[in-house]
Amino acid sequence: MPIESGSSAAARQGKSKRKPHAISIRRTNSSEQERVLSQREMLEGQDSKLPSSIRQPLLELFGQIEREFENLYIENLELRREIETLNDRLTAEGQTVDGGDLSKGQLKAKASHSTSQLSQKLKTTYKASTSKRSNSFPGKAIGVRNFNMGSWELWGGDSWIVSSFKTTTSRAVCQLVKEYIGHRDGIWDVSVTRLQPVVLGTASADHSAMLWSIETGKCLLKYTGHAGSVNSIKFHPSEQVALTASGDQTAHIWRYIVQLPTPQPVIDSNQMSGEEEVDFSDKDEVDGEVECPSESPTVRAPSTTLKSHQGVVIAADWLVGGKQVVTASWDRTANLYDVETSELVHSLTGHDQELTHCCTHPTQRLVVTSSRDTTFRLWDFRDPSIHSVNVFQGHTDTVTSAVFTVGDNVVSGSDDRTVKVWDLKNMRSPIATIRTDSAVNRISVSVNQRIIALPHDNRQVRLFDMSGVRLARLPRSNRQGHRRMVCCTAWSEDNPTCNLFSCGFDRQAIGWNINIPALLQEK
Repeated sequence: MPIESGSSAAARQGKSKRKPHAISIRRTNSSEQERVLSQREMLEGQDSKLPSSIRQPLLELFGQIEREFENLYIENLELRREIETLNDRLTAEGQTVDGGDLSKGQLKAKASHSTSQLSQKLKTTYKASTSKRSNSFPGKAIGVRNFNMGSWELWGGDSWIVSSFKTTTSRAVCQLVKEYIGHRDGIWDVSVTRLQPVVLGTASADHSAMLWSIETGKCLLKYTGHAGSVNSIKFHPSEQVALTASGDQTAHIWRYIVQLPTPQPVIDSNQMSGEEEVDFSDKDEVDGEVECPSESPTVRAPSTTLKSHQGVVIAADWLVGGKQVVTASWDRTANLYDVETSELVHSLTGHDQELTHCCTHPTQRLVVTSSRDTTFRLWDFRDPSIHSVNVFQGHTDTVTSAVFTVGDNVVSGSDDRTVKVWDLKNMRSPIATIRTDSAVNRISVSVNQRIIALPHDNRQVRLFDMSGVRLARLPRSNRQGHRRMVCCTAWSEDNPTCNLFSCGFDRQAIGWNINIPALLQEK
């Protein structure tokens, strides 16, 4: 029998001691210092080519994330026990739980607060990691994205805490028509051109924007001029020009020329009602890297670069007429630029925290900016000599977006899980409030019927009217729908193939056909 050397035995003993420190979601009685020391011991015992200057910040970051999940997991277990006790008591009394009453209670408020906080932290961390001008090691963004995926699994397992008390709504025909797959990372924004040829545009964390044929799902053009995450894309009202905002602290204006391919017959997917749902497993996601076809042209440089911000440019939009653009940034300002000269016309200050979105009125020189300071602001440029601003206060968490309707309304969405409809003539209080069970991202409102499409953190897309009545929930099953957080929606009512688009963290955009007459008839 071979005799084990002292050094080998010591190494084996050290390895066995380190084994119990594997990361798991459980409550421990060790102090913060002991936790950090044990994690350092794990890291030092593993073979790694990363220098300690990079390895140590990563260790601290994952330690913080583990603690967030640990607290959330334990809190969900406590909530589950409380709800089970409540249900047992009500069952014994022959009563049922009403969703409206529960929404006023402490249970839902407590769950809503904790999960929305975690969701916001993860989204902010991810955007920051993908928005840097240079990335010292490519796996960083992917690692955060995969972890974010795990957060949806954890919450998905306990989502019945809220969703089991939702009341049913009317059913409508909402059909998935086309999937647009080609990005290598999450898609933050989606937009549709306003003139012929009508194409779909997507902005992704993979530092690119793509233009797609709506009918065939083929990538027609790829823009690679940005050095950071592309956070938004908007099209010029009357020219073949696109505007993109990026984490590289700039906004780009670039021209495109596309030729639409011959449309292929649309395969009718399984038609499902808006209430049916089957959860996804990890294996449902297509992890293979799908590239934009090599024959598709690539635009590598902008015609105009707008660079006055000192932080991530999170959104940008064209003012009516297309001669000026507005940008929103994490430096807490929004800038108004002249397109022809690229000069800064106005710097809009006043928000106390980072901006999250900006939107312009379709027919008037009005701009609305949203912020993490729980407010959104209306900027009026109709009078060249006076630039007034109005502050809307009605949310309790980050305002993720605020958009104009064709009339005199603004619709705002927030991480506080509400959507509010405002009258521009009376800013003191909203005229309608929509309460949901998940944080709301970049919303859109249809032009003709004024239907609000809400993209959620919990992978759902819901449709409401302006009075707050829920019309439908888009299908989500093991074969169709988004597998991760839905970031944005965009309407294109005149398109015969797809009249609603959505995009998300699952690296795909989806084209939907919403039977609007049936939707409104069942209302």
